[in-house]
Amino acid sequence: MNSHLSSSQLLHTSRPTDAQSQEVAHSLHIRPRWDAATTSFRHTWRGLVNVDQFRWMVRRDMQEQLALAHDELGARHVRAVGIFDDEMRVLGKSPRGFHDPSQRGHRLNWQLVDYVIDSLLDIGINPMFTTTFTPSVLASKEFTCFETKANSSVPNDWDAWSELITKTLEHFVWRYGRSRVRQWYMEAWNEPNLNPPFFSGNQADFFRLWKVTHDAIKSVDKDFRIGGPSTARCEWIEEFIKFGRANECEPDFIIGHIYNNDSEGSPLSPLEGPQEDRESRSPNFADAVIRGCRHLLDSMNFRGELQWNEWGRSWHPCDPPRESANEAAFAVKSMAAISQEVTHLAPWCLSDIYDQAGYGAETFHGNYGLLNLQGLRKPAYQAYQLLSRLSNQRVPTDETEGSKCHGALVTSTDSGFSALVYLYDHEGKATDAEITIVLPDGAQPRDLRMFRVDSRENNIVAHWKKNGAPDYLTRDETEAYRQRNVLQSSASTPEYENGHLLFDMEPGSIALIECDM
Repeated sequence: MNSHLSSSQLLHTSRPTDAQSQEVAHSLHIRPRWDAATTSFRHTWRGLVNVDQFRWMVRRDMQEQLALAHDELGARHVRAVGIFDDEMRVLGKSPRGFHDPSQRGHRLNWQLVDYVIDSLLDIGINPMFTTTFTPSVLASKEFTCFETKANSSVPNDWDAWSELITKTLEHFVWRYGRSRVRQWYMEAWNEPNLNPPFFSGNQADFFRLWKVTHDAIKSVDKDFRIGGPSTARCEWIEEFIKFGRANECEPDFIIGHIYNNDSEGSPLSPLEGPQEDRESRSPNFADAVIRGCRHLLDSMNFRGELQWNEWGRSWHPCDPPRESANEAAFAVKSMAAISQEVTHLAPWCLSDIYDQAGYGAETFHGNYGLLNLQGLRKPAYQAYQLLSRLSNQRVPTDETEGSKCHGALVTSTDSGFSALVYLYDHEGKATDAEITIVLPDGAQPRDLRMFRVDSRENNIVAHWKKNGAPDYLTRDETEAYRQRNVLQSSASTPEYENGHLLFDMEPGSIALIECDM
């Protein structure tokens, strides 16, 4: 490029991204305001991860994936429904009853649950005590969800439900100590506003369930933290807080769920943003709901945490674009926009070890997981790795690109800065982009490092497709994929020219630049 061009001229100058390509790239000019004060930048995507169901954490491979998330993504809490499902045997039969009629019936048994929690604590992760779902012996009707037939009906005996919770928590306090259990988050139910499949009752039924569950937990220790309502699209929030305040069961924190392709037809979802973002066709619909919820809580003077412990671009169980580099770009775009509005923001979910609509067979099959069945890191997982390399001081930026889908997260470091650039391609129409980052006046880059997640770099799914997309991998192939599936820096680095860093990017990709000055 011509080193004598001005910054404004750079905005309108393009160069082919490939020597054999005549397609002209558009330009994205990133101008950090180096003289402005930085702002605190909390890594709210760290800390909390989701696993489909509690039963999977009995498995060694799931524990290995949680250990990976602990080490690489900072996981400290894990949420999983189904602690009281029949498969966990918390309310189960004794083998003594086979010969002794007096021993027949159901009794409490925490052996499997203890094994899971012991394994989590060994990793360094706390469980989230989520009381969903109902053991069949306490179910009021045959009302189930998932392929695993978890019962989602209201309990048939509220006193027995309360006793189940109190005795379980008393056991945890005895086994793990009160101070440790006080570190855990607790939750009453999962998406009670979806009937079917996740709850057999209406809002009034859920509020009764909440009251009974809240009081049972607080009877064991008033300092235990319980949150809700864990509703899809973050519905019922205002009514939930008002009910809690009126009935001495106010939540300690609020939990919401949102996907960017959720239906926007219900007036119950809080929304804040321009009109074009108030429908799920917008790439920023989920951002508008999260901002709306934050505004609602502020208006109600609610001071507890706000957790989004289910969040993502798509709620569809099989969605192949979820495994592309564009999904990584969506994650970074959203973290740039709304990560500071929340305490925890946990994508759904960590692993393809999953069975709500059928258990996956293929190596990659479009499932929710950031990790596949073999624990291979998908592009979105590596987006969170790159996000976690940013510092906790954000530099404000001005971008010339008008779209909210393109931009950069810039943070300052002791020796320079890091810039995570994202080009989310919402409609599949974007072209390659020529990126310019303006450096501080007089700055000279001493060391440059770049990490890309695109169609070629740090993309194990693209590598798998290039090799024929086999449904199954041999043991040797699995090990070869794992050896390759480590975050690697790019062989190329940005060009330095006249106070600017210059490089090209594909649509639907991200790039992290680390620069010492």
